[in-house]
Amino acid sequence: MTAYVIGHLNIRDESKWQEYRKRVPDTLKPWGAQLVLRGNGGETLSGNFNYSDTVVIKFPDKEAIRGWYHSAAYQALLPLREAASDMVLMVYDE
Repeated sequence: MTAYVIGHLNIRDESKWQEYRKRVPDTLKPWGAQLVLRGNGGETLSGNFNYSDTVVIKFPDKEAIRGWYHSAAYQALLPLREAASDMVLMVYDE
């Protein structure tokens, strides 16, 4: 069943964020993942949304998400991500 990673974030260091963004796609390829959306400035229709940016990544299934997230390639990027942003990652299935 198709599954998605949705990240909501606030960028603290733009140069580190750009480096992180540049390196993430290579970590997705082995897992059959597809970047669906990277956006900012979305319109909040209801409630309070306290993040500036959102990312949506489509995976074949939740197992692929777990494999990607725990892979050595992605884990190596976590210090850069944490230095660049405050991020919440959520997993959803279709």
